[in-house]
Amino acid sequence: MESLEHAAAAAFAQTGRFVSSHPRSLTAAVMLGLGGFAATAFGIAPMMPDASDLPKRLVTETVTPQDIQSQLDALAEHELQLYRTDLTRSSDTADSLLKRLNVSDPIAAAFIRNDPTARKLLEGRGGKMVQVTTDEAGALSELVARYAPSNSELVATQFMRLRIKRFENNRFQAMVETAPLAAQVRMGSGTVRSSLFAATDDARIPDAVATQLAEVFATDIDFHRELRKGDTFSVVYEALTADGEAITWGASGKLLGADFVNNGRNYSAVWFKDAQGKGAYFGLDGQSKKRAFLASPMEFSRVTSGFAMRMHPILNTWKQHKGVDYGAPSGTPIRTVGDGVVDFAGWQNGYGNVVEIRHDNGRSTVYAHMSRIDVKRGQHVDQGMRIGAVGSTGWATGPHLHFEVKLNGVQQNPTLMAKNSEAVTLSPAAKAQFAQLATSLKGQLEIAETMARSGDYAE
Repeated sequence: MESLEHAAAAAFAQTGRFVSSHPRSLTAAVMLGLGGFAATAFGIAPMMPDASDLPKRLVTETVTPQDIQSQLDALAEHELQLYRTDLTRSSDTADSLLKRLNVSDPIAAAFIRNDPTARKLLEGRGGKMVQVTTDEAGALSELVARYAPSNSELVATQFMRLRIKRFENNRFQAMVETAPLAAQVRMGSGTVRSSLFAATDDARIPDAVATQLAEVFATDIDFHRELRKGDTFSVVYEALTADGEAITWGASGKLLGADFVNNGRNYSAVWFKDAQGKGAYFGLDGQSKKRAFLASPMEFSRVTSGFAMRMHPILNTWKQHKGVDYGAPSGTPIRTVGDGVVDFAGWQNGYGNVVEIRHDNGRSTVYAHMSRIDVKRGQHVDQGMRIGAVGSTGWATGPHLHFEVKLNGVQQNPTLMAKNSEAVTLSPAAKAQFAQLATSLKGQLEIAETMARSGDYAE
C-alpha cells in the first residue's frame, strides 16, 4: 500500500513538471479533447427523436378576474401621496409658499410661522429647494428644504437640509442638519438659435457651466462676432447635487469636456490634471487651450465698442478706439488676463480709476473706469485674479470697462493678442494618460449629442 502511495506521488510530480514545461502542448491536448467531445456529441445528437414527432398536450385553465367593484375598493384603500417641488422666494410667507406647492393645510402653515426651526424655511435669501409630500386632500405629510450654509467656507462642499414632518394627532417636528454635497457627471447638448446662454438654458445646462464653455473656447471663437445660428455644442460636466438634485446656488461643478461646432469648424476641449495636480483644458490633439493671456478681463460679457474707428461718445468726433469696451453692471468683478506686476493703481484723468499691469516680453494691460481698485502698485498678480470692479469713473457715459493691451507701449488688438499668446504644453509623461481620458470623454460627448437629437438629455 505504501509503495502505491509513493508511485502515485511520483506520477503527480511528473505530471506537474510536464504542465509547467509544456503549457502550450497541454492546452492543445485539452482543446483537442474538447473538440473530440464536441464531435462525439454532434454524432449522438442526430439519434435523438425529432421534436415535431413528440406527443403534445393542451392544458386549459379558467382564470376568473376580480369584479370591478372589488378592484375599485382596493384602489380606494390605497393611500395616495403627491410630490411637488419649487424654490422659495424672498417675498414668500408660509401661506404663499404652501399655496404655490398646492398644499392646503392651515395647521402646517401655522407651524412654519411659529416654530423657531421651521421659520428658517423663509429666513434669509430665496432660492431654497423645497420638496413637499401631501396626501390626496392636500395635507402636508413632509417638507424637505435644501439650501446653502451661511458659512461661505462650506458652500462648495456641504448643504443644509431642513425637514418638517407630520406625526399622529397633527403633531409636527422640524429639524436642521448639515449634509455633504455629492458630485454627479452629467451630459448636455444644444443648438444656438439666438445666443449661447439661450441655447444652454434650452439644454438645461447651468449658467456656470455655460460660462466655462465660453471661457474654454474664447481663444478659438469670438463669441461676440463669430457665433452663428445653427452652431452646436455638447458638454460633459460635474454637477454638485444635494440628495441627487442639482443645487441652485454657488458653483455647479467643473466642465469636464466639450465639443463646439462653430460655422462648420469643430473645436474640442478636455479638462486634464497632471501628476502634480495642476489642471488645464486641452484639445483632443493634446494642445492646450490655456494661453498666457485670457481672451477677456471678465467672464462672458458684452462688447460695446471694439478695437476700431468709432464716433467718440463724448467728443463727437471719429477717433481710433485703441482698446475694447465691455458693458457690464457697476460692481461686476474684473480680473487680470495674465500673470504680472501692478505698475499703476489709481486715478488717471479721463480713465478714472485705472490699473495697469506689466507682463513679460514687453507686454502690459490697462483696465479703466473702475468703481473700485483691489490691488496695489508693486503687487504680483496671477492670471484670473480679481483686481477691481466695473464702474463709470472718469469720462464715461455709463458703467463699463475700457481694456487695453500694449506691446512696448503701443496698443494692440486684445483679441488677436490672446489668440497668438503662448500655450501651456502637455508633458510627454502625461500624454498617454491624457489620450485615454480624451477617448473616454469623446465617447460621452457623442452620446450627449445623440441623445439631444432624439429629444432626450442625459442626467
